Amino acid sequence: MSLLTAILLASAAGGLLSVLLATLALKLKAEWVPVMVSYAIGALLGAAFLEILPHALDHAGSFQAVSGTVLAGIFGFFILEKLVLWRHCHTEHCEAHGADAPAHDHGRSGMMITVGDTVHNFVDGIMIAAAFLVDVKLGVVTAFAIAAHEVPQELGDFLILLHSGYSKGKALLLNLLSSAAMMLGALLGYFLLAPLQEFLPYMLALAASGMIYVAVADLIPGLHKRAELGHTAQQALLIGLGVLTVWLASGLAHEWMGGHGHGHVH
Repeated sequence: MSLLTAILLASAAGGLLSVLLATLALKLKAEWVPVMVSYAIGALLGAAFLEILPHALDHAGSFQAVSGTVLAGIFGFFILEKLVLWRHCHTEHCEAHGADAPAHDHGRSGMMITVGDTVHNFVDGIMIAAAFLVDVKLGVVTAFAIAAHEVPQELGDFLILLHSGYSKGKALLLNLLSSAAMMLGALLGYFLLAPLQEFLPYMLALAASGMIYVAVADLIPGLHKRAELGHTAQQALLIGLGVLTVWLASGLAHEWMGGHGHGHVH
């Protein structure tokens, strides 16, 4: 088996895991989706602050450049959401504002989380290629580690797509397309690793900004519609559980990679 084939197979396996998770999420009862959005918020914020941004800061030449990229990304996602909202309000009766607004947001948060996740998967593909180019064994371990920390985030992303108004079939298709970016990243990483290496921290920062924006601007305000103490406690518990899952998965991934001496890859 050639090195390129091994890289592509490892990347495809990571994407397949995401699809399997999405398939499991399809079995969720509709009334559970809004409840699980709290868990998704925790998974998104945990992935952004505990996993993605630390990696970006580790490899960046300037902390200020990374934080500036996050700021620019949040602003960019704000503009993107406004454009989607403007388009919706000009193509059909606008229900985005007002008391009668539906529970979902006409796909805005779902679309933005897909953009952010696609960038993240693309970077993960490059990292898998980088690890295989150092050592095949390290490449396999890295692919497993990436798959492990993707688990809570991918499940969270799928729940957000459902909450955002997408059908289960369309959410599954978007999940598949986003996962395919990992293979594209791996392919480009194999051929163009040296020039891409310089941009990795800023691509990671951009992916993190999308997750932070969707969690804070789109999803958390929806939780405030239920102000009862019981609901608040449930939401806080599920957000904490989402963060904890990412933290545990991240710790497990680092343990798998321990002792290889190549922590700079992921």
